[in-house]
Amino acid sequence: MYDIAIVGGGIVGLATAYAILQDASDKRIIILEKEPELALHQTGHNSGVIHSGIYYKPGSFKAAFAKQGNESMLAFCREAGIDVEQCGKVIVATKEEELKQLDQLYRRGMANGLAIEKIDARQLQQIEPYANGLAAIRVPQAGIVNYKQVCRVLAERIRSKGGIIKLGCEVVKIEERLNKAVIDTNTDPIQAGYVINCAGLHSDRIAKAAGLLTDTKIVPFRGEYYELKPQARHYVKHLIYPVPDPAFPFLGVHFTRMIGGGVEAGPNAVLGFKREAYRKTDVGWRDAADTMRFPGFWKLAGKYYRQGAAEYLRSFFKSRFVKSLQELIPDIEADDLEAAPAGVRAQALQRDGRLVDDFQLIRGKRSLHVCNAPSPAATASLVIGKSIWERAQ
Repeated sequence: MYDIAIVGGGIVGLATAYAILQDASDKRIIILEKEPELALHQTGHNSGVIHSGIYYKPGSFKAAFAKQGNESMLAFCREAGIDVEQCGKVIVATKEEELKQLDQLYRRGMANGLAIEKIDARQLQQIEPYANGLAAIRVPQAGIVNYKQVCRVLAERIRSKGGIIKLGCEVVKIEERLNKAVIDTNTDPIQAGYVINCAGLHSDRIAKAAGLLTDTKIVPFRGEYYELKPQARHYVKHLIYPVPDPAFPFLGVHFTRMIGGGVEAGPNAVLGFKREAYRKTDVGWRDAADTMRFPGFWKLAGKYYRQGAAEYLRSFFKSRFVKSLQELIPDIEADDLEAAPAGVRAQALQRDGRLVDDFQLIRGKRSLHVCNAPSPAATASLVIGKSIWERAQ
């Protein structure tokens, strides 16, 4: 019997196991991952940005986790010899009507304790010579890393401290008894004193498998990317983001330098018809029906149908995607771009149609369920892992 079983081998599950073993090395821990390798889904398809926390509401978990997470992730990577760079980013206003929102974003960043600065068009050109903008915010704290590499190091350290990682092990049911939890899997049943659910795209189903009733459903959104061809990479020196639309819960297409030397452009955000829908043709009838039957989805669709239609046009017409990118860098052409792998975001949605904007933790009798871990979950994973362990105790 194990002291703690963690469901999910992404960066949050691994960071939680690492935090427990750092604090209580005598704990017997097992991580259950349904895939044949770790960090295969959200973590493995992450763009690799170490976020600063500028976007998040002051006082929220996301704001606190991002700032602390940024510092802890940079320190961890440097100590472990993981390739990391604190390259910084600019958030660019390209239209007059975006200047007010840029000011609000600047005030939010200052309230979150960030050392940021507002810059004019001339200063922006010095940082990003090809960027088009009336004004911008320079965010020096932003960085880039390969989160799969972080996960490999975490897994090595977990195993070195006696932790068990079981791959190809899918959780089917969790029965919470008086003094233990019995976890039925596709292989053998596992017993543990406590269960922590870090299953990401399937976190709501794991909570349901434990007998918990929630009004939250995970709805998958696919983020599609292009990559700049090598001859066009000189257009981007750092990270270049637009001013986010306050009426839409996504950041908009942007340019992201990768730690391996490439530059990604994107993402858009379209509904996935499968929890792991990395291609347009990926359809899972159970997953699609699950979303379509949920009343919160139709309320969300009714609220954002115009923005949603624009995202689908970007998805199916490269020219629309390019036009969005040209707002930030006018010199970009369609021939500069080639298709890159997509990612899927696990977005928790409530029955009334509201998106769960912050981290959501739900308690069972002998379990704790992380039912929403939005961006900056990867950035803040080491801090989140400690917080989960504190709450589990």
